[in-house]
Amino acid sequence: MGLTAQFASRLLSCTPKLLNNPLETSRRLVLSTTTTLRNRKRSGPGPPRLKIVNATRESGGGAEVDTAVAVKEKPKSERFEVYRGSPTPFGATARDGGVNFAIFSANAVSATLCLISLSDLHENKVAEQISLDPSTNKTGDVWHVFLKGDFKDMLYGYKFDGKFSPDEGLYYDFSRILLDPYAKAVISRGEFGALGADGNCWPQMACTVPSFDDEQFDWEGDLPLKYPQRDLIIYEMHVRGFTRHESSRTEFPGTYLGVVEKLHHLKELGVNCIELMPCHEFNELEYSSYNSVLGDHKVNFWGYSTVNYFSPMAKYSSSGVRNCGRDAIYEFKLLIREAHKQGIEVIMDVVFNHTAEGNENGPLLSFRGVDNSVYYMLAPKGEFYNYSGCGNTFNCNNPVVRQFIVDCLRYWVTEMHVDGFRFDLASIMTRGSSLWDAVNVYGNSIEGDWMTTGSPLSSPPLIDMISNDPILHGVKLIAEAWDTGGLYQVGTFPHWGIWSEWNGKYRDTVRQFIKGTGGFSGAFAECLCGSPNLYREGGRKPWNSINFVCAHDGFTLADLVTYNNKHNLANGEDNKDGENHNNSWNCGQEGELARTSVKKLRKRQMRNFFLCLMVSQGVPMIYMGDEYGHTKGGNNNTYCHDNYMNYFQWDKKEESSSDFFRFCCLMTKFRHECESLGLNDFPTAEKLQWHGHTPGMPDWSETSRFVAFTLIDSVKGEIYVAFNTSHLPVIITLPERPGFRWEPLVDTSKPTPYDFLTIDLPGREIAYDQYAHFLDANLYPMLSYSSIILILSPEESS
Repeated sequence: MGLTAQFASRLLSCTPKLLNNPLETSRRLVLSTTTTLRNRKRSGPGPPRLKIVNATRESGGGAEVDTAVAVKEKPKSERFEVYRGSPTPFGATARDGGVNFAIFSANAVSATLCLISLSDLHENKVAEQISLDPSTNKTGDVWHVFLKGDFKDMLYGYKFDGKFSPDEGLYYDFSRILLDPYAKAVISRGEFGALGADGNCWPQMACTVPSFDDEQFDWEGDLPLKYPQRDLIIYEMHVRGFTRHESSRTEFPGTYLGVVEKLHHLKELGVNCIELMPCHEFNELEYSSYNSVLGDHKVNFWGYSTVNYFSPMAKYSSSGVRNCGRDAIYEFKLLIREAHKQGIEVIMDVVFNHTAEGNENGPLLSFRGVDNSVYYMLAPKGEFYNYSGCGNTFNCNNPVVRQFIVDCLRYWVTEMHVDGFRFDLASIMTRGSSLWDAVNVYGNSIEGDWMTTGSPLSSPPLIDMISNDPILHGVKLIAEAWDTGGLYQVGTFPHWGIWSEWNGKYRDTVRQFIKGTGGFSGAFAECLCGSPNLYREGGRKPWNSINFVCAHDGFTLADLVTYNNKHNLANGEDNKDGENHNNSWNCGQEGELARTSVKKLRKRQMRNFFLCLMVSQGVPMIYMGDEYGHTKGGNNNTYCHDNYMNYFQWDKKEESSSDFFRFCCLMTKFRHECESLGLNDFPTAEKLQWHGHTPGMPDWSETSRFVAFTLIDSVKGEIYVAFNTSHLPVIITLPERPGFRWEPLVDTSKPTPYDFLTIDLPGREIAYDQYAHFLDANLYPMLSYSSIILILSPEESS
């Protein structure tokens, strides 16, 4: 989501409809304005109490434990046996012939467990309400209960009562049924983009009750691939967008299973790691509104607005909400297992910087109604800090919240087998929590270490916990090292030696240099070396830099060379949304309709960008669709479109298979083959030498638009790479290597297939002959805006 997160700061257009409560009159809270909220008075009866009817002693094979059978005074539960329960683990857990429910809420005065049948969910009915007695069903700040009975097709949620005082950060409303933050599956509507009853975009959601009958997934011996991070080529992918287009011809388009059907494409491309855009449960209709420009409705397509962090997005499942959302868990696991079989790791894009509950005008879904003052970063008068640009800020360094985040990450690693995480707006996770001080964070006072809410911390407790966790410290951890509150930490994110970063400075520098902007040759050379200017001083390595030119947020690669300006009118916001500074160049004409010479230059520039990614130290990341030249028509903020803009167009990919896609496949293969293009440390003078138009004479002046280097490689011998981003051609002199000869491999100025000269290429010898008279003189001609790779070979073999 990154720096365009501001789109989500609009007020939510829909609020949840309430379930009809058969035991009391429902009370609707309309979240309209801050004044309305702050002046609201609660009314209506509180929840009924639990009554202890007899005490028993249970034993589970060990020491006996005192328990108490509890039932509601009125009405009596006829479907379930009710016991005291255990405060751990959090969430709903099937065990001992029943289900234990446990949830944290420090400020609530009462808690009620609501059980809802799948058939009743869409009719806004509650099957059973079980009120919890704080004297028996509460340990510390954890409410808990243990039930035995028939849980088939059963869902659950909670009601909490307490003070409703936004000035104090409290939003308790007993009329609301809330999601358990630790729920493993959440369901509401079954079809992506389909409104609920009466056109409601926030119909009641509920959590799945686990069962002993739940099918055990067969992992078939799956184990983590554990690739060294330096060897990765990452592919940023949207699950729905990858196969939703009709040309995908998948059996289940737009789903986890659809991705499984197309894993062979990623294998062909040379990708060995997928970065999934948000797959936690979110509401795609969160800010649904009519878009008069396109004549359709806007949706939250990207998914950067989490409803529940433990639950995979149910509407990415082929079966939707059938089987109470369990199929989403099964199919997500299937995706991970099959990706691993193909030698592809999977990391998740996670959004722990804010939730879908928005600001004070947003809906009560889960965290806000459970304990708002704990889960969100609040000002002294209860206002929401908005470092995310989306209305609220998750209180990440609060002790309860950071434990929640660690528990969640552990679940996805141990239960779902994911290989790592990319943290959206990760700088928020380094900010001090509400009422931050050394006492409530570490348990002991440190004189002079008191800080205000939101202040950046040099050693954030959450990052410390994740980095030193025995399960998490071995997985991939990638930070988007900035937020919308102005904190920019690229190169300075607290890392404990293991965190990597989306290198936004790499993106900006490479875009400037490749399009021919003067004054960037030195900075460009740093990028090629893995950005030692950013990472070496902190003890990190080149692989701590995630290099990218394009991502979901901004122009695609094709649009980067086609548009000087954003064209976001289709978003219905008068072209005011999205980033204005894109460092793009249209190569002479704006838009897709252009002269043939302009189109040829655009293809050359796309090859230049991709070659740069593949020869840079660090970890390259490709954005979905860039491998065939996907265009969004110049729209650099397509968060709201469930259409062709965000769909991978497989027919277009087939059209480009002999063109740019071929080039991309060959370049990734070349990178994998070269030992020197994935170094574990920054290159030194013994391995790398810089050159200018003449050997050993690099030009780092403000006017320079040429960078070249040679690199010693244990597999290839030695390679020569050069970039000419001037508008003028140049004849360069190559380094002298007695007894050897430089052979051309890649020249982005040549038409396909001669841009990459493979051994089996028909006419390869003829292409070589065109270079012969230059190479005989140890020279090479480079056209404007081109890049080359040459390989050193013995003269006799040449």
